[in-house]
Amino acid sequence: MNKTELIEEIAKSADITKASATRALDAMIEAVTESLKKNDSVTLVGFGTFTVGERAARTGRDPRTKEPIKIKAARVPKFKAGKALKDAVN
Repeated sequence: MNKTELIEEIAKSADITKASATRALDAMIEAVTESLKKNDSVTLVGFGTFTVGERAARTGRDPRTKEPIKIKAARVPKFKAGKALKDAVN
């Protein structure tokens, strides 16, 4: 499912227009993004938790030249599925 299909499903399920569903989805994505930028987690009970993880600096290898390269440390978004989501999938 892509974003357009998700918007259509939200509009149909919530009985709202596609424009309203688009604004709602965009607002949700923006709110989660802003929270993660501030290093806060976002917990949606039953669905899951979005957090920020730390990836340490490390040495990698350039696949073309086989030369070692340094990879910088980075903050990465993570998602852990909640129990209700896990149960729904299984």
